[in-house]
Amino acid sequence: MRKGSSQELILGCHLSIGKGFSAAIDAAERLGNNALQVFSHNASAWKMKPIDPQAAEAFQKRLASSSLCYVVIHTMYLLNLATPDDSLFERSVAALIEEVSRAATLGVDRVVTHLGAHVGGGVEAGIGRVIEGLERVISSPSFASAPDLRLLLENTAGAGTTIGTDFSEIGAIISGLSDPSRIGVCLDTCHAFAAGYDLRDRSAVDRTIGVFDDAIGLERLDLVHLNDSVFPLGSRKDRHAHIGRGEIGIEGMREIVNHPALTGLPFILETPKEIDGRADADPINLAVVRELIEGREVR
Repeated sequence: MRKGSSQELILGCHLSIGKGFSAAIDAAERLGNNALQVFSHNASAWKMKPIDPQAAEAFQKRLASSSLCYVVIHTMYLLNLATPDDSLFERSVAALIEEVSRAATLGVDRVVTHLGAHVGGGVEAGIGRVIEGLERVISSPSFASAPDLRLLLENTAGAGTTIGTDFSEIGAIISGLSDPSRIGVCLDTCHAFAAGYDLRDRSAVDRTIGVFDDAIGLERLDLVHLNDSVFPLGSRKDRHAHIGRGEIGIEGMREIVNHPALTGLPFILETPKEIDGRADADPINLAVVRELIEGREVR
């Protein structure tokens, strides 16, 4: 679902579904956004409450009449496709298939997921395990029944033994799939910076995007999680900062949102919800991004 032009800024943030799926669209529009990311359930629990058909229908109708041109569901935090533990692996594959099914029920055609950690099994084994899991997901009836849906793999900050810290690991996973045609990538700027990919100025952004293109291919990039980083370059610590207030900084953020290779891509913020002791961080962070944009239509 992408209704915007290549010159229009596609911007949003992750919002709560605590008041219902349709209410999240209302909240996005109040912020002046045309993009939205949500969880489809409690992201810290395996159990997924079934989506009420009436709620799904109401969401689809509300979405069709809204100004949103990009909606993505983020999977739960518990998934680990890279694990050597058979029980956890099976549970993770089943849960990811269910996440895809839930997205289809809501009429959402993008799902973004973390890949998990090899927990001592080694990077090569972890990559192989992720490929095995994704093969089962993309061959599942749930995936086949949603032909417009695209599954996005997100890069990681590098804590512990997580897979996807190095862009080449994501590239190896995609190239290892029998049919990667519906697999895309979500680039998280905080995660990339924490993993050692510099984004603090134009030349650094150019180099990082070049490495991404060589390892994965820019044609796979579907979404940017636009987050500053609390911790310095290469820290391997995942903690998001407000836009321009972290280690990437305001100039780095300016270069990211204006880079020609990223023009037309959605930027979704996952920045903290509180700022300077107040609970209104989203409009402040969004305003900063809008002020950084050069030469594009901004709603």
